[in-house]
Amino acid sequence: MIGGGKMERQSFSPCCSSSTSSATGQRRRSDFLNIFKGAGCLNSTSADSGKGRSKFSTNKIKHGFHLVEGKSGHDMEDYHVAEYKCENGHELGLFAIFDGHLGDGVPSYLKDNLFKNIISEPIFWENPEEAIKKAYCSTNKYVLENSKDLGPGGSTAVTAIVVDGKDLWIANVGDSRAVVCERGAANQLSVDHEPHTERQRIENQGGFVTTFPGDVPRVNGQLAVARAFGDQSLQAHLSSEPDIRHVPVNSTIEFVILASDGLWKVMKNEEAVNLVKSVKDPQVAAKRLTTEALARKSKDDISCIVIRFQC
Repeated sequence: MIGGGKMERQSFSPCCSSSTSSATGQRRRSDFLNIFKGAGCLNSTSADSGKGRSKFSTNKIKHGFHLVEGKSGHDMEDYHVAEYKCENGHELGLFAIFDGHLGDGVPSYLKDNLFKNIISEPIFWENPEEAIKKAYCSTNKYVLENSKDLGPGGSTAVTAIVVDGKDLWIANVGDSRAVVCERGAANQLSVDHEPHTERQRIENQGGFVTTFPGDVPRVNGQLAVARAFGDQSLQAHLSSEPDIRHVPVNSTIEFVILASDGLWKVMKNEEAVNLVKSVKDPQVAAKRLTTEALARKSKDDISCIVIRFQC
């Protein structure tokens, strides 16, 4: 994908689905349907939407999500997780956006396995930060070792774990982003891992960063993020180590937005927060954000989860 896309595309035919709190069936587009879409008889985007709430935590939370397939000429490659699980006497809210590139094998695997790997780390309950870091790295090791099955592509990730409605753990690799509304103001919790900001590390690992007119900086002229899962051909020059933030959830924390770069390419953090600050239904909020991104001509897949606290 040229321009702002994460990876310049080669000739292949990816297919993908979006995930719900349990599992959503894979999206397939028949040639017949594509003919009608191309003729303008059907809407050129398709959406996946839903919502839910915690059941057992004293500090209640609720969430909503909305995902829209982009107009970049390839099937949907974004996946998400939005669910609640009871583990070790605690209620965990598990939320994630996985923005794939060059196919959907890697983000699909992450949807099914990353949280499982995090929670199964023996040190998770005593040291969540270290557990998240270890699970990200071990998961990426598996992805790379199984690239023949999962495909040559990769995925960014932003994950959020809410423990008993009281503690929020954010982690990310790549440019999918987490933004919190705290005391009415936007505060970015994740880090955009862009090639030009990690040029020294990339060059120390034998890679290089290109910056061509009209394009974004890319690792080895290919990938527009410096950290990601997968990407077998670039593994020596990338990192899967996440940036991690812990946020105690108190009365100042109103809601969190998780979204792929299909949203953030066309919207600043403050704009996103202000757009949905007064919207109490998080599903409506997530849909409003994706709709606005489309109105601003975002062509990428757009995935958004809004998590609202103090419900």
